[in-house]
Amino acid sequence: MKTLSGKTVVLAVTGSIAAVETVKLAHALRRRGATVQAVMTAAAAGIVHPDALTYATGRPAISRITGLVEHVLYCGEGGEADLLLVAPATANTIGKIACGIDDTTVTTFATTALGRGMPVVVVPAMHESMYRHPGVAENLGRLRSWGIDVIDPRIEEEKAKIADTDTIVLHAERAVSGRPLAGKRVLITSGACAEPLDDVRVLTTRSTGRMGREIALEAFRLGADVTVVHAGSFPCVRNVRATTAAGMQDAVLSVCRDAGVDIYVSAAAISDFAPERHEGKIPSGSPLTVRLEPLPKVIGAVAAACSPVTVAFKLGWDEEERARAMLEEGASVVVVNAPPTMGAAEGSFRIMTAGGTRDVSGSKEEVARAIWSELL
Repeated sequence: MKTLSGKTVVLAVTGSIAAVETVKLAHALRRRGATVQAVMTAAAAGIVHPDALTYATGRPAISRITGLVEHVLYCGEGGEADLLLVAPATANTIGKIACGIDDTTVTTFATTALGRGMPVVVVPAMHESMYRHPGVAENLGRLRSWGIDVIDPRIEEEKAKIADTDTIVLHAERAVSGRPLAGKRVLITSGACAEPLDDVRVLTTRSTGRMGREIALEAFRLGADVTVVHAGSFPCVRNVRATTAAGMQDAVLSVCRDAGVDIYVSAAAISDFAPERHEGKIPSGSPLTVRLEPLPKVIGAVAAACSPVTVAFKLGWDEEERARAMLEEGASVVVVNAPPTMGAAEGSFRIMTAGGTRDVSGSKEEVARAIWSELL
């Protein structure tokens, strides 16, 4: 989706070896619809040639401030840019921005952007020992106190490596979204449960968690504080691991109790039944009867615990009557889909609210955006 359509991003590049990743980053931002203007320090131009970023952005890279006063043109009052993205940001540049020092193209753009009050995202990259320096930590804290979004690096091989491209793009999308969900605590259950039959086998579904992922990432883009209870790991959110229906219920109730929840999205294929558990491995080769015991509904437990705004999912087009009953029981939105959507990248969904019914077809990212639009 073109989530950055109509937005201009100034990609400010400083002299870290991670500058070699900015060609890929520029392409990723443009694929999401952004117009990208590269700005480079002299040190950055010694690592990646300005022509490479000119090619990646389709616009001449700015490597010095000229009589066109480019910093004002883009980041001054009424400027063209919607976001200043400093990636990578060296310890040197972070310190200069924190102290209001303007002696490079990037720091001049940063001072202008901060004076205007426009969104700024900073993506540190340096050796880990530099990242741990108390002065660097203090400078990053100062940037955060000014409302700058600082994306924590990945600590690998004693280096504070730049965050991955997908994470940076998500933060860019969040920065320019207007953050309509800012301050909201969103809890999402996602993916399949796996109920053990014995020490080897489980009873599960074909759910992959793709829908839950897109709902979680869209909530992040919109500014929410997002927690996902599932068996996987999504970027930019708090991941809480759970593999069974009982584990999922314990986890979501713990989040309700400890942090509170404003919006709960039950996107997981939570088990309706659990098999009678056998110790060890059931021998193969002989017929076996498995007794299934019904499990309590997690969505009901969450509603009783913290009364959040609730988005429920119901599988099966023949379940529309039950979906309407769920609205009457307190759900704000019920999303009805059919079995072929499980594990698929696209699908057809029916979004039901007290105000009416809306059919949506397309990618699960598009469906996630449609679901959130019902709550904004």
